[in-house]
Parts: sequence; C-alpha cells; structure tokens
Amino acid sequence: MAEPARKVMSIDEFLDWQTRQTENWELDDGVPVLPLKSMTGATQRHDRVTVNIIVSLGNQLRRGPCRPSTDDIALVTGIRSVRRPDITVQCGQADPRAMTSVEPRVLIEVLSPSTMNYDRVKKLEEYKRLPSVRAVLLVDTETPRITVHSRGDGAGFESREYEGLDAVIDLSCIEARLALADVFEGVHDR
Repeated sequence: MAEPARKVMSIDEFLDWQTRQTENWELDDGVPVLPLKSMTGATQRHDRVTVNIIVSLGNQLRRGPCRPSTDDIALVTGIRSVRRPDITVQCGQADPRAMTSVEPRVLIEVLSPSTMNYDRVKKLEEYKRLPSVRAVLLVDTETPRITVHSRGDGAGFESREYEGLDAVIDLSCIEARLALADVFEGVHDR
C-alpha cells in the first residue's frame, strides 16, 4: 500500500493519485485516509447484506435511469472531501469512465461496529448536504433494522426506522422498494 502524500490535496489531485493506488481511499478535509472498513476488514455479514441490496435494487432499476454502484465509485461531498458509501444509487447520464458519482440519489451505508459512529454522524451530515441526495439508508447488520433519512418537502431530512423481516421500505425517489427479508436473506432468516 502506498503511503499518501502528507500535503493537502484538491479533489482532482486526489482522484489522479487514487488511480495509482491498489486500495480505495477517501479524502477527509484534503488528506487521503483509508476508509475505516478497509482498516478493519468487512465481515461475511456486511458483504452479504451489501450484495443483497445491490441485487435487489439492480433488478428493480435495470431499465430505468438509476443504477446502484459499489464503493469503487467515489462521492465528492465537499471542497476537499471524497467518500465511498457502500452503495450509491445514481440517476441520469453518467460517463462510464468517471470515477465519481455524478447525481447520487440514494446513499447506503452498511454499518459495522468499527464504522457505526463515524457513518451515523460525520458521513451522514456530509451526505445530507448534497442537493441531489433524496435518501440515506443506514443498515444495521446485527439486527434486521434500517434507518432511512429522507429529504422531506422542505430542505430538511426526516428519519424513520424499519425493523423486522416483514418491513418494506418504499424508495419512491428511485421508484423501488427494499424488503428487509431480501436485504437480510442468509443473515437473519425467518
């Protein structure tokens, strides 16, 4: 793993530098950092839930203007900040060569004990500042529970918790539904 330069980078400098790295990095106030999940490693549970969500949304969005992507696609959240949500649903035309999400509509973080507080506070606040983002989902892998932060009619976000395998989340902003039974299949079965 290459050690990042210790100088503050612009978004363009960071993205250029990232192309020469073997791991995905984030940019935190101009300084490259490994995402917490890269330092601690993802569990089978985390990976299974992530794949289940991508499969469910991918099947529903296949012929529409929106599509899910993994954390390989970066998300610019500020003048000197780049994040890597576990799943980004972006809509509209995207350059297939682009390294960043152009018009993120839904952002999903699959929580783990080592990333939970960071994802729920710092990343959530950065995500809420993006005008195109309509919903942020925080997925708890320990229990079948998802907290949805959705942009209301005004500028603010409303939070709602979905718990249990019978719960279904209506993501009208991308014309999709997410059943918790599908999300947690193979992790929390009935």
